[in-house]
Order: sequence, then C-alpha cells, then structure tokens
Amino acid sequence: MRAALYLRVSTEEQAAEGYSLDAQRMMLEDYCIAEGWDAVKVYEDDGYSGRNTKRPSYQRMMSEMDQWDLIVVIKMDRIHRNSRNFMNMMEELDRHGKMFVSSSESLDTTNAMGRFVVDMIQRIAQLESEQIGERTQLGMREKAETLTPEGPGKKTMGFTPPFGYTLENGRLVAVPEEIEVVTDIFSSYSEGEAMDAICYSLNRDRRLTRKGNPWNKYNLRNILHNPVYAGYMRWEDLLIRHDADIVLTPREFNAVQERMCSKVRDPAKRNISLIPTEDDFFE
Repeated sequence: MRAALYLRVSTEEQAAEGYSLDAQRMMLEDYCIAEGWDAVKVYEDDGYSGRNTKRPSYQRMMSEMDQWDLIVVIKMDRIHRNSRNFMNMMEELDRHGKMFVSSSESLDTTNAMGRFVVDMIQRIAQLESEQIGERTQLGMREKAETLTPEGPGKKTMGFTPPFGYTLENGRLVAVPEEIEVVTDIFSSYSEGEAMDAICYSLNRDRRLTRKGNPWNKYNLRNILHNPVYAGYMRWEDLLIRHDADIVLTPREFNAVQERMCSKVRDPAKRNISLIPTEDDFFE
C-alpha cells in the first residue's frame, strides 16, 4: 500500500516531547519498511498547533487522497489534538476508502482491532459532544430563568429580534414603522378579519416583511402567536418578561390565541399557549 507520512511539531511540543520532524520521519519510514508499505508522500507541518485543521501540509494531504492509500503518524496527537476534528477526518477517510495508522498506538484501520478502537473513539467523541450540549443547554436555561427587565446588562438570550423590534445593548427596542404594522395585524384579526385578507391588504399597500417579502398565512401566524408583542419573550417552556413597548395586553393576546385555536378543525390539534395576565407591569 501507498503510505502518506504526516509529521507535525510545534516549538513547545518539540522542547517538551522531543518529537522533531527528522525523528518522526525516520521512525515512520522504518515502520513502513517493516509493514511492507511504500512511503510515497511526506507531509510536514512545522510550528503548527494540532488543535485545528488550519495547517498547509495537512490540507494538501487531504486534497491529494488519490496519491496514497493510508496515513501513518507516530501518535494520534501528531495529526489532531481535538477528538471532533479527528473523527471528522476518519469519516472523510472512510468515505474515500482510505486508512489510518498510528505506529505507537493500537490504532490501525487496516485490521479489525484497529477499526474497533476507532469505533470506540468515535463513541467517546459523541458522548463528549452530547455532554457539552447538555451543559450548554443547562447554562442557557439558568440564564433564561434569571433574566428580568430590571437592572443593567443584557436582557435577552441573544436571539434574532422578531419583526417589530431590534436589539440595543442587549435590550429589546421597538422599531416604530414595524410595530405599526404589527399593531394593525392584531387589530384586524381581533376585529374578525381573515388571515388571507390581512395579508392581501398588507401586500397591496407594500407593507412587507423585514426582508421585503410578501406576507402569507405562515409568517402572519408567527406574528399572532408570538407573546413578545404582549410583553413576554418565549424560550422553550419559559416566559421571560421584557420592558420594550408592547402592541397589546396579555389579556388581548390570550383572546387572539383562543380565537385562532377555535378555528382549528381537529380537536386533537387545538393546542393553546396562554400567558400570565395579572402582572402590574402591563397595567
């Protein structure tokens, strides 16, 4: 088989671990001779970190897969110090029918044991990824639970502000011309006008969405269902109060939700989400 030898070292690693490029190359060439492989390509990244893939020789090696059959390194950390980047590389090698060997570790995808080890590494990487996701989700929820409209600092979850609002220093601030459109939408619907008719009127008058697109029942429904216009931001199952200008009171918003729910033909799909109405903040 045709082997691509990958060598990498940074100044700090060479001083601490003694992995000079020349030493790596000699060891890998001897290893290939012992295995009966032809060392056809040598890729060297001198002074680059293994924590990302922004390395010229690494990038060139991955673009020249047609010139070799397997990658050989001394240790896994020579090619990647990030488990996710390593598994991304392994997935790409697998798609192209290429193999990977770490000469000093039990990692050789040319045999069953090596493929088993890679599978275990992949599962560990997936576990790490899911645990990071869980911790991030928990942290975001804790942040959402502590957000209040009072005091300094950011007051949102860093979301894209909905039509009618913008963000200034982390706070929601009304956009007058957009809020005027939203006010007319809620007023028209509350007075009994159908969604199609509301969309037609808005589009006829060229009062379009923020991106300049026509209104339709889907983006109009998003407006009518969003409690932000009644003083609450929604994050998952939490309602977070904000202090920006509102379009209608919580009671008026709930009345709109009840009217929309009543128009759903299938009783099983009549899910309604109401918001608190007793807060003096809205009086």
